[in-house]
Amino acid sequence: MVNKRIVIKISGQALETGNSEANLDFAKIKKIALSLQKLIKAGYQVGVVLGAGNIFRARMVKHLEIDRVAADHMGMMATLVNALALQSVLENIGQEVRVLSSFSIPAIAEDYVYKRAINHLNNKRVVIFAGGTGNPYFTTDTTLVLRALEIGATTILKASDVNGVYDDDPDENPKAKLYKALTYQEALDKKLRVMDATAFALAKENNLLLKVFKFTPQNIFKAVIEDKIGTKVCNSVRDLRDKL
Repeated sequence: MVNKRIVIKISGQALETGNSEANLDFAKIKKIALSLQKLIKAGYQVGVVLGAGNIFRARMVKHLEIDRVAADHMGMMATLVNALALQSVLENIGQEVRVLSSFSIPAIAEDYVYKRAINHLNNKRVVIFAGGTGNPYFTTDTTLVLRALEIGATTILKASDVNGVYDDDPDENPKAKLYKALTYQEALDKKLRVMDATAFALAKENNLLLKVFKFTPQNIFKAVIEDKIGTKVCNSVRDLRDKL
């Protein structure tokens, strides 16, 4: 059975321009928005988790006079900037969308409530989950898994800077093997880096179907529709044979 409720994680770097004077590429964001709208038209219910590495991440300040909790809160707040950018572009192309924030900022976003998110999804709106988990020491990987579980999605997708999960770093080893399918246990046994440990354990425990794929705006749609893109991770071989 094809699962129609999905959550996709897109990194902040995917939104950036490479221009030192700007950290948001709105032409690229429009292409992302069009892919998300295409998924809605194909009958999918789409949640999005955005990173904020194009603006701020905690590891940027490891040598500065700022504590981890403050740095993590700064990073979570930065995801709201990206969320508002994507929301505006989606609205401009005629796609209904809502930003749901872990932090209460009613002037710009709705408070995150899982039943509210489900209602928006049922009404064919893209839902952008902003503000991370709302707690320090958790990454957007964990936000991806947590929000998927809360809204009843069984499939999550993580856009990456490589084609999927490899047995070695493909940037350093040109002979690195790309896995098309893995079980969570195989990933653990092989010590493969799929996502952060907390998110990975939560996904494994709840048997989420995960697909890791190389980010391009077009691949957001293709990774959901096409089996040949990316790496699928689940608990059982039988689940891995199923399509998204």
